[in-house]
Amino acid sequence: MFSVVIPALNEEKYLPFLLSSLKKQALKDLAEIIVADGGSEDKTQEIAKNYGCEVVSGGLPAAGRNNGAKVAEGELILFLDADIILAENFLEKILKEFKERNLDIASFALGCSQKFHPVRGNPAPSLKGRDAAAPLARRISNGVYDLSYKIFYNIPSFLTEKFLPQAMSTILVKSDIHHKIGGFDEEIKIGEELDYVRRGAKIGKYGFFKKSKIFASPRRFQKDGWFLTWLKYFLCQLHMLFLGPVKSDILKYRFGYSQKLKNDV
Repeated sequence: MFSVVIPALNEEKYLPFLLSSLKKQALKDLAEIIVADGGSEDKTQEIAKNYGCEVVSGGLPAAGRNNGAKVAEGELILFLDADIILAENFLEKILKEFKERNLDIASFALGCSQKFHPVRGNPAPSLKGRDAAAPLARRISNGVYDLSYKIFYNIPSFLTEKFLPQAMSTILVKSDIHHKIGGFDEEIKIGEELDYVRRGAKIGKYGFFKKSKIFASPRRFQKDGWFLTWLKYFLCQLHMLFLGPVKSDILKYRFGYSQKLKNDV
């Protein structure tokens, strides 16, 4: 059995896409879906409850994940960000690979699909055919984001799997590993996932799933800019390697990117 934990803050536009994609999975081993709400002022909690989720108090992502894990009943915990979408049969594939590779903690490759972001009037997403029907400009933009994920995250994560674990957006972990390492460090301002998987890899077997992609929203890149966003992640990596986790606000990283975007119509 496994539990899903989702930290959220004002995610009424994005959360339904994730929950809809979760409900389409083979969920026979799912114990519960827990949404850790950080004080939303929109319909995030209402949406979560309508989808049958358990809602607990959240905060920043690290605190939200920890609070969700405290009530999780599953032997495995799948941590998801609110602005992602799961491909069909994603859960079945990752649980099978996790078991076959005898892993204790794992992270996943990222992809981007703007077609499935919350544009008013869009139905719940399906990843069949991906962006084939999307406008040309959006497909080009999607391709740029996909390429950046591949170059700056997916390929480096695969190459450093054995000695420098990476993580963004999604982590699958055995609940006993989570509790042994004390959960996520809530003092870290950016890169708490990196710190988490690296501590977890010291006492358990870590793996990177390159074939099971998470489809993530590009909203942070759209808001802060492609170059600046990747630069922050790069500086975070350097800081962690030479100075330790980033516990100051030096990189000015923010939680909660639910503002109206240019492609919202």
